[in-house]
Amino acid sequence: MKKCADYLQELNDYLDGQLDETLCAEIEKHVGECHNCKLMIDSLKMTVKLCRESGTCEELPPQFSDRLTQALRDRWARKFGHA
Repeated sequence: MKKCADYLQELNDYLDGQLDETLCAEIEKHVGECHNCKLMIDSLKMTVKLCRESGTCEELPPQFSDRLTQALRDRWARKFGHA
């Protein structure tokens, strides 16, 4: 059985509708049972929505993006277990 951290890699593709139906159903089932992941998905959905509505999304510099991604993974790991 997958843990929350196992789904982190797929969240962007899930939100963009780029995953196959089986994996989408698996994520949706997990999110339906896991309050923390539901909060994460809802927050990401709102962020994407706001970004799309503003019409001005900026690319982060690669080094900043890498540091931010690692910081988020570290924080997730501290709060919910290994990433």
